[in-house]
Amino acid sequence: MSIKQKTVFVGMSGGVDSSVAALLLTKKGYDVVGVFMRCYNLDGCAERDAEDARRVAEHIGIPFYVWDFEEEYKKRVVEYMIEGYRTGITPNPDVMCNREIKFGLFLQKALKMGADYVATGHYVRIQKNGSKYELREAKDKNKDQSYFLWTLTQNELKHCLFPIGDYVKPKVREMAKKAGLPTAAKKDSQGVCFLGDVNVEEFLKQYIPSKKGALMTTVGERIGEHHGAAFYTIGERHINADFKFPKTSAKIDRKPFYVAEKNIKTNTVVVAEGNENPALYQKEIKLSNVNFLSGKWQAASSEKVFARVRYRQPLAKATLIKAKKYKLVFDAPQKFIAPGQSAVFYDKRGIMLGGGVII
Repeated sequence: MSIKQKTVFVGMSGGVDSSVAALLLTKKGYDVVGVFMRCYNLDGCAERDAEDARRVAEHIGIPFYVWDFEEEYKKRVVEYMIEGYRTGITPNPDVMCNREIKFGLFLQKALKMGADYVATGHYVRIQKNGSKYELREAKDKNKDQSYFLWTLTQNELKHCLFPIGDYVKPKVREMAKKAGLPTAAKKDSQGVCFLGDVNVEEFLKQYIPSKKGALMTTVGERIGEHHGAAFYTIGERHINADFKFPKTSAKIDRKPFYVAEKNIKTNTVVVAEGNENPALYQKEIKLSNVNFLSGKWQAASSEKVFARVRYRQPLAKATLIKAKKYKLVFDAPQKFIAPGQSAVFYDKRGIMLGGGVII
């Protein structure tokens, strides 16, 4: 089947990246349909984003729909996030949104309506190697979003297109401006998508009660009170707490504090002084819910990989080991490792092998 006979439903967020993705596919000759996914949103920007997406679709001359996934998003992403914080982990709603919504509900509905593919504005590259589909880091390493897509399987990948993965962000802006797209100069969204400008802690306090507890240093010194261990994450620097240093331990000349660990059962938060404090580093982590994009584990019991434990972190050399549970052992200790976040691993060519949830 030629490209002109192939139908692509593009998830259009109202931003410049997905706008250019739709534009590029149209220019290549695909039969393109634009879709805005209406999800749970707190700051009211969804209506404006939907209108921006509609204006882009009209500008490039493609059909446009708005699909309502608000209830499903609330249940599968928002509640997952709240429950994660409640139980003491740091959840990753972007990973869950991709798994459950964009490459879950959106893909399923698009295929039922006759789509051959779905496309998004993710910065990532996909290619077929034999019978398998591979995900690679984007050309623009500063924008690469492969980290958020480790839960995908071959069933989804065979229906995915990522048109802007071969371009750097300035080029994407340039193409949008040259084509006269209404979103060419629109700023990128930041933070958790459904919260907008709403602070994460403020949002969580609607569902998780505040509970003061001890704020301790790594040497066992009590230096104040926090407002609930559930609201903190490993590596956090701007700590919202009531510092009450002992008279023998003034805050003067202290280095910045970072959250090193937390305990939900005892409602205790431990902070480390200085961002090079050994308490902020770990060399070995265990993983749950491990997924391999190829569909299977490639090595006998261990494999040398390159891994990251947070978005935009440089890849670090590590060994992926399969014992009772999968674990990653890094060549050098890594900083700010938070249970609940994703650890994603690649081979030396930048091809994503898979990922898992840090436990």
